[in-house]
Amino acid sequence: MEIVLREVHDSDLPVFFRQMSDPVAVRMAAFAPEDPADRSRFDAHWARIRASSGVTTRTVLADGDVAGSVAVFGEPGEREVTYWIDRALWGRGIATAALRALLEQVPQRPLYARAAADNAASRRVLAKCGFEETARARGFANARGEEVVLVLRA
Repeated sequence: MEIVLREVHDSDLPVFFRQMSDPVAVRMAAFAPEDPADRSRFDAHWARIRASSGVTTRTVLADGDVAGSVAVFGEPGEREVTYWIDRALWGRGIATAALRALLEQVPQRPLYARAAADNAASRRVLAKCGFEETARARGFANARGEEVVLVLRA
């Protein structure tokens, strides 16, 4: 499968909304918007992201189809990576390939990542891309309505 990153197009947003409002995917990610089904909040969030010079966001294409998104955001010295891949495509190495490609495009370090401790798949993606666990903390996960343990990686 060929994985390519490109700039985000307006036509990607409905696909992202569908992916990011999938209840199973939202629960697995844990850290999601308060109401992932709120399209107006989603649109406002993406408008801010796309207008920000401090955010690098890419659409992930798998064999030419929109598979998800990957990004780096935050203040220098505190920048984080994030990614979201369509649940129908999980387990195919797309997140790992997309994150590796993004890390090549964004040379500034350090970069950090967070994942719910019970999200083994996301933790494996981060490990394969060179992130190491540096700490654990608790944080409120909107998608689960409770605090969860997060694994922090650098």
